[in-house]
Amino acid sequence: MALPPGDPIDLVDWRRRIFELYADVRAAADPRTAWERWRGTRDDLFAHHPQSPLPDEERLRFTGLPYFDHDPAVRVLADVTPAPQASIEIPGSAGQAFVATRFAVASFDLLGERRQLELYWLAGYGGGLFLSFRDATAGSESYGAGRYLLDTVKGSDLGTREEKLVLDFNFAYNPSCAYDPNWACPLAPPANRLTTSIRAGERTPHREEGPR
Repeated sequence: MALPPGDPIDLVDWRRRIFELYADVRAAADPRTAWERWRGTRDDLFAHHPQSPLPDEERLRFTGLPYFDHDPAVRVLADVTPAPQASIEIPGSAGQAFVATRFAVASFDLLGERRQLELYWLAGYGGGLFLSFRDATAGSESYGAGRYLLDTVKGSDLGTREEKLVLDFNFAYNPSCAYDPNWACPLAPPANRLTTSIRAGERTPHREEGPR
């Protein structure tokens, strides 16, 4: 497996900061305050950190990542039901596939409907719970190839409450390949492509709309 762009030591520092950031998010009493801290920290990392996914020339004019307004209604607690394990290939941004194991389904009520998203365990990066999705805003208001909600091996972990999985779509974010095609990212698998609009989380990058 090829190394990601940049210095591996810088990558370690980036991931360390992300782990610390999500630990603060999980510990916060107020989800909106945690979200505001999350936004501010991400803006600072994108603007100044050597492992920022922004190309150098774009950092010079970077003014902050675009987001939908915070919506407390899209923070849910999901029931996790084991599913028959199945090895699948998640499509990747550079044409390659990422091998993962589907091991469970998260079920929750959102915007007046009962919904489900499949949970995956990535084979690469040393494993980790991975949840990406694509909704009806993709390709216009949000990144066309989908967004991430959980990627625990890299620190994106919202934790559990009441023995249920916390899914807060205000914390949905774009994969690194949304900013620079030099990054190779797993995208949203077919099972996690929703037909409704979730106007929460990070919006389309200013520089591009992303693949449809």
